[in-house]
Amino acid sequence: MEKQSKVSIIGAGNVGATIGYSLAMHGTCHDLILVDREEDRAKGKALDMSQAAAAARSHTTVKSAQSYKDIENSEVVVITAGSPRLPGMTRDDLLMTNAKITKEVILKVREYAPDAIVIMVSNPLDTMTYVALKVGNYPKNQVIGMAGILDSARMAHFIYEKLGFGSGQIRATTMGGHGDYMVPLQRYSTVAGIPLTDLLKTEDIDEIVERTKRGGAEIVGYLKTGSAYYAPAKATALMIKAILTDSKQIYPCAVYLDGEYGYHDIVNGVPTTLGKNGAENVIEISLNHCEREQFRKSINSVQMLIDVLNKKNFFEI
Repeated sequence: MEKQSKVSIIGAGNVGATIGYSLAMHGTCHDLILVDREEDRAKGKALDMSQAAAAARSHTTVKSAQSYKDIENSEVVVITAGSPRLPGMTRDDLLMTNAKITKEVILKVREYAPDAIVIMVSNPLDTMTYVALKVGNYPKNQVIGMAGILDSARMAHFIYEKLGFGSGQIRATTMGGHGDYMVPLQRYSTVAGIPLTDLLKTEDIDEIVERTKRGGAEIVGYLKTGSAYYAPAKATALMIKAILTDSKQIYPCAVYLDGEYGYHDIVNGVPTTLGKNGAENVIEISLNHCEREQFRKSINSVQMLIDVLNKKNFFEI
């Protein structure tokens, strides 16, 4: 890559570190900065990653930040900082804790890297993306939430498990919120171009959808002390690549809606064109009555959390 691009990752836990590792192995950016409250953790992971990059002969240099000043001139800033979701904990339980963390982090990012495209990964995802937009007073294209790519990938995997064939040829499509309020779009999901509805019975598709909604919780249940990080990290890395290369790829992302799909002043997952300016264009696809109703419920679920924050005067700085 000719351009010496810079990416900073706030939060060097499992998700943040795995995003960094993916970027470093593929040489997606020239400079990679890890920021973490535990400085030694960031230093150790940056050193380990640098050595892995050397083994892969990647040109990416990985460093840990001594302060937020080190994120200056970043083209992309990824925020994974927040409390992890533990067994028995819903995404709603994370609301106030992670909203406060997001507020603290975004004010620093706005100060030192005001022009960076911000990718939110912290949960509850749609609400934290809204928090970042409002606290940072960003234009709507500059903050994007990672969720739809992950949900679509989970759905694609479960389709493969059900079918037993088509690996690598499955294109699952979702929109809406992350988790229980995901909106699966079976009509737009295919296997080698064949509509999913031609390959599976309705009850099988319903089972896949329900398992996809619980995809994160299922992994949390197995891990016991943490949550998923390989798939979320890869999904985030794809978004970063699309932005840095200005590829105009269309991905389902959590973005601010300002009239699209008939909604205003809310964040939710919709097909979005990603490029150097972030969320460059929201694609408004046709939805049937059932899909519109599911999307409405998804919007309302995010609005309820935002209402809680408003009641607590959270957005007063």
